[in-house]
Amino acid sequence: MVRAAGIASVVALLVAGTHARADDVPDAKLKQSVEGPQRTPAAAARDNFRHPYEVLHFFGLRDDQTVVEIWPGGSGYWTEILAPYLRDKGHYYAAVGETVGASEETLKSNAAFAAKLAATPGLYDRVTTTEFGADRHEIAPAATADLVVTFRNVHNWMAQHEDEAAFRTFFRALKPGGTLGVEEHRGRTDQPQDPEAKSGYVRQDWTIALAERVGFEFAGSSEVNANPKDTKDYSAGVWTLPPVFRLGAVDRAKYEAIGESDRFVLKFRKPVQ
Repeated sequence: MVRAAGIASVVALLVAGTHARADDVPDAKLKQSVEGPQRTPAAAARDNFRHPYEVLHFFGLRDDQTVVEIWPGGSGYWTEILAPYLRDKGHYYAAVGETVGASEETLKSNAAFAAKLAATPGLYDRVTTTEFGADRHEIAPAATADLVVTFRNVHNWMAQHEDEAAFRTFFRALKPGGTLGVEEHRGRTDQPQDPEAKSGYVRQDWTIALAERVGFEFAGSSEVNANPKDTKDYSAGVWTLPPVFRLGAVDRAKYEAIGESDRFVLKFRKPVQ
């Protein structure tokens, strides 16, 4: 369900937005997309923890780019922003979970995402859906993407022992000089990294080293999603915190006061040569 304003007004707002910018110049069109009436209330309610405008602006997003999002999820939090923003001048690829051998959870997520796109063709008719499985699928034609983005997924690939393969897949899809944007729950530096990231937390330095092993160059970090109240020592891992609240009513007020996890936001470049 979208907010009250009609889809036509959303598209009109986005078409009126700006195009070229330097990294330090505000992007009015992106702000309009983040604040637009197409955003579902549940998604917009998390913006104070996820800071979508600041994160995408940091990644260098432009409306004429080819952008690939890895695992958009059933709700399509970032799709609601990226698809209309890129609709007229760019190209948005949504790389959903692979279907062969998929879990019931993945199949449900993919179905929910497909239903979301079909329900609002005025916004989502130009979205290209591909599949992501580390080193098993083409998320976009090789060397065509300007930007690949992934949000809080690295721990999943570590659990599957496919983290390096995943980053190789991103590297192939990007143009020389293209950007990889990564957000993840930030692990503690006073503890060794669990190679399977069972708690959901991943050290920032570990992720940088992973990307560099594949061939990426580290291009910067943002603290926009930092949360110093996150102690990262919960019995149920990061999922103890909102929005999951895995412990249910147990100490819920405590975890609500902490808020969502402490997260790093990293930017990498694929070398030009």
